[in-house]
Amino acid sequence: MKTINFKNEKKTILIIEDEEINREILSNMLSDNYDLLFAFDGEEALNKIKNNKDELSLILLDLILPKMNGIELLKIIKKDVELEKIPVIIMTSDSKSEEETLNLGAVDFIPKPYPRVGIVLARIRRIIELFEDRQIINYTERDSLTKLYNKEYFYRYIEMIDHNYKAVSMDAFIVDISHFHIINERFGSKIGDSVLITLAKKLRDIIGNIGGIVCRKEADTFYVYSPHIDDYKKLLNDILDDLFTGELSQISARLKIGAYQNVDKSINISTRFDHAQMALNSIHNNVVDNIASYDIKLHDKEIFNEQLIDDFDKAIAENEFLVYYQPKFNIQNEKEYITSAEALVRWNHKKLGLISPGIFIPLFEDNGLIQKLDNYVWNSVAKQLKKWKDIYNKILPVSVNVSRIDIFDPNLINKFENIIKENELDHNDLILEITESAYTSNAELIISRVDELKKLGFCIEMDDFGTGYSSLNMISKLPIDVLKLDMSLIRQAFNEKKDTKILELIIDLAKHLGFKVVAEGVETKEQLEALKELGCDIVQGYYFSKPIPSSEFEKYLIGD
Repeated sequence: MKTINFKNEKKTILIIEDEEINREILSNMLSDNYDLLFAFDGEEALNKIKNNKDELSLILLDLILPKMNGIELLKIIKKDVELEKIPVIIMTSDSKSEEETLNLGAVDFIPKPYPRVGIVLARIRRIIELFEDRQIINYTERDSLTKLYNKEYFYRYIEMIDHNYKAVSMDAFIVDISHFHIINERFGSKIGDSVLITLAKKLRDIIGNIGGIVCRKEADTFYVYSPHIDDYKKLLNDILDDLFTGELSQISARLKIGAYQNVDKSINISTRFDHAQMALNSIHNNVVDNIASYDIKLHDKEIFNEQLIDDFDKAIAENEFLVYYQPKFNIQNEKEYITSAEALVRWNHKKLGLISPGIFIPLFEDNGLIQKLDNYVWNSVAKQLKKWKDIYNKILPVSVNVSRIDIFDPNLINKFENIIKENELDHNDLILEITESAYTSNAELIISRVDELKKLGFCIEMDDFGTGYSSLNMISKLPIDVLKLDMSLIRQAFNEKKDTKILELIIDLAKHLGFKVVAEGVETKEQLEALKELGCDIVQGYYFSKPIPSSEFEKYLIGD
């Protein structure tokens, strides 16, 4: 077997020198030990550097050059994230330039006329070895895609900053790209990577200029540690300014920042960024705010949320979750009549009392517990329907929520089939409410799964329609029976301007596609009459009834 000696492999050096005699001298000195490339002026040199950036081990740079002088070229090299890693040795007879070029990023200085060959070779060999050692360190401390620090080395540099600049007030903050997975799905991973690289460079330039450092923590999440920033809105605008141009001009990315300002340096670094993450989490589903700062209220909220998560399994086991029912009324007859109900979960915590679903539902959606809660509600509703059927020989269909995470469950079909069978129900006794936003992630899989449920006989209702996720093209392809208008649409239509045009267009669209329309959040007779006039089929809301316990709902079955 042939042995390969990597140490004897020739390294490549670019010599940038306009004087022919100097090129010949350097060639005679170096050609036995190195592969040599030559450039005669600054512009040619820059092109050769860019074209050979991965092969170059060293640049020997003369300062006096045609078209672009050595100082200008050095500045360009050291500002380019892909070129700055290549070491540059300056060659000049002007000793006064030594300090300036070293400050600009040159690693060494060879005077003219050149010293003897042994000295030149020794300097070049030492610089290349140092460069290669530094490259090995870079591979371990840098993220391979963005060239930013990885988390481990980022934390080490923070320790150094804290040690050397004890009196400087510092901020720890996180920059995140909202719904980055959609960029990958729409434009492909190559464009997605370009977005990350472009954002990383912008962050590095801006934060580096104020003495901070940046880390790519994972995927589309960046950690930043910098001297205190007074105006985060300006910072965000600076980051976004001309961020996506050229092939990325089609991208419309929304950035969010969670900041822990003026950090307490006595707490560990990981906890500082946990605080920043708390701030970021507080605006996770917020379409208006894109900057949040950590404070004691957020801390208390996080502690409260952790308690809810810890208490969840016990609450399920001890039936602390109660199912309430809000009746739905058909309004297209001369007299409105109840046609179905929606199941809404409430948590009667043994220590904390009644907890608003607006608190625990988003929390459980984020951490995945919503799947277990949904299963609990489905079974509770099915048992209640069977009980009413046995007692009153009557059933009103009840709609139950099916979360996006539920739809990805490969056992979802079997779960519903078992629920129906065990409780001796018909498929149309349960209406499955699937939120509009669920259809936007992995749409083909979700549509296929929902289509299976529909073919089994379940009525499929798109919940929260109008929150801005669906395209008209998508709606026409969805296997649904009912569009349920989000209550925000109702409120907007009946605000001071009282403009129901949007409602009219949506209802007309639904009729054209053969869907029934349900409006939630109906609170006044004015709203009821207007919706009836527009052709809405079914309404629910406080005008008829708030959500009520099963014992109170029985009056609708008895027909009081």
